Amino acid sequence: MTDNKDYSLSVPCIPELDSIPLEEMSQILAERGCRFNVECINWKEQYPYHPLTSYSIAHSGNKIYIDFFVRCNYLRAVTSENNGPVHQDSCVEFFVEPTGTLPYYNFEFNCIGAIHAAKRMDRHNGSPLSDEELSSVERYASCGSKPFNEVEGLFSWNLVVAIPLSLIGLKYEGKPIEMKGNFYKCADLTAAPHFLSWAPINTENPDFHRPEFFRPITLE
Repeated sequence: MTDNKDYSLSVPCIPELDSIPLEEMSQILAERGCRFNVECINWKEQYPYHPLTSYSIAHSGNKIYIDFFVRCNYLRAVTSENNGPVHQDSCVEFFVEPTGTLPYYNFEFNCIGAIHAAKRMDRHNGSPLSDEELSSVERYASCGSKPFNEVEGLFSWNLVVAIPLSLIGLKYEGKPIEMKGNFYKCADLTAAPHFLSWAPINTENPDFHRPEFFRPITLE
């Protein structure tokens, strides 16, 4: 895959985010955060479906705030338990190497805010975060919190999350923090499975657990 686009993010610091309820966060992140699209269809022949997906991101010095926005034709949220298979549902994901090198963290959320997260060296070697750690990740889902089977139609939904920097071993001291990462959209068991990424992934089959394709993310 050849792509000359500059995939790097500069994430602004907005200290007052910590005092704003998550359900009111979308507007300020859209206006003052870093916004981008998740539109790389890396495996187009096998999985051509492309739901509109965008993210807005900023940090407060204490937490990383992300607003995921999706417009799609199929919506599924069967999983509600911690560290369940949320990737099978309508799912958005943030993978990050906090120091720019291994290990990395995979944060995966379905459209009702159920979370799967772990600290990893690769797909097969990792430690799931505990229930206590997962509870520190705040979430607001426009779809509510109750699980449901797949429905078909035209849906727009968003999910706002707040990930403590301390959870990924970081402390912000007013100086830029250089990380690496990628953002994804998937829904393995819907009627239109898809595997989109922000930065391209050059593998034969879908595989998000590929840190070699992570790109620079700077917390300003």
